[in-house]
Amino acid sequence: MFGIRIVRAVTLLAASLALLSLFDIAHAQTVVIGVNAVNPLRSSVADQNALIAQLKTAHVRIIRCGISSDAKGIDFAKRLYAQGIKIQLIVSPEYSPNAPVRPYKPDEFPQMWGGHPLSSADPTLSKAAFQTLFNSLDANGIGLAGVELGNEINWAAFNPEFPLPGEGKTFTLSDLSNDPEGKQIAKGFVQYLKVVTVLKDVRDHSKLNRHTPIISAGMVDAVDGAKLYNNKKEDMVGLSATLTFLRQHGLDSLVDAYGVHTYPSPGQPGNSSAAAQRTAHFMNVAMAECRPRGAGGGKPCWITEWGFPNSSATCPIHDESRTLLVKEMRANFATVVAQKRLAGFTYFSWDSDPWSKSVAADSVFRCGELTEAGKLAVAPM
Repeated sequence: MFGIRIVRAVTLLAASLALLSLFDIAHAQTVVIGVNAVNPLRSSVADQNALIAQLKTAHVRIIRCGISSDAKGIDFAKRLYAQGIKIQLIVSPEYSPNAPVRPYKPDEFPQMWGGHPLSSADPTLSKAAFQTLFNSLDANGIGLAGVELGNEINWAAFNPEFPLPGEGKTFTLSDLSNDPEGKQIAKGFVQYLKVVTVLKDVRDHSKLNRHTPIISAGMVDAVDGAKLYNNKKEDMVGLSATLTFLRQHGLDSLVDAYGVHTYPSPGQPGNSSAAAQRTAHFMNVAMAECRPRGAGGGKPCWITEWGFPNSSATCPIHDESRTLLVKEMRANFATVVAQKRLAGFTYFSWDSDPWSKSVAADSVFRCGELTEAGKLAVAPM
């Protein structure tokens, strides 16, 4: 009898361990995998439907993009949703008509877009805009995969709080308290959190999307204090410094994940030394502040943009080198997914901007089909 009990106990233990293993696998597979669609509302309805058909054929279930709250934007979201595709929605703060503007200077800074400084963001106007959008989504039965406020607010390209030219620095946490430009950028970060607060309130009271994850703006994975990528004084704040400052001012009570953008060097695909350098940057910089859900002291990260370029414009496209790079990156993702530090990753990008006159180097739908790199980028874990 005693021996039978031991056998039963061992059997139960093995079954329990198997169930735990299955639970861990199932939990790991909840990671969200998607792709960016670039400005789809610039396309005709026919071209939008062609995009939706492409995505469905490739079994893509999540796309990251922005939509308007009017009939045009909601109609696009409805057609996506009807095909089983959810939007990872990008929303932006609203500004009063008399808010200051940093003008666009295409001759001097062609990739640094004009706009309003983040410190001028208006929480009241923003809340009204978010409410209108979420009401429309509720009324039309449209669920979201996530909602992301802002884009790359830690550098000059997308945050006009940064002057052009700047100081030629990648700011540290100390700079946000002591450097004149850094202190002004910090004011914008504090104002940003006020807008996140009203977004969370609207999300929390949504009928359909009250559990939709809120993702911080996707941040550039810059190293605190590192040398800038060029000599044009297009400043940025390091990723660690940005997230630490925002956490010190209440970010963790407002978001479910930190947005991160990472574009590793595409050099020497297949070379083990180059791969090790890319992995080191990903682990030590891009993922440095990411924590498992509920662990305390941080949040999981969501890579809302990542990718590699292929400048070839020929058909059929040769995508072998990029495929090696994507495979390498997916292995890195698998490591941090298993650690529960990565909530999702969204490739940039599926296609080119509809207004573009050339094929975007980062795009993976080329020559009428999805490239091998694209297939791997959006494949399940």
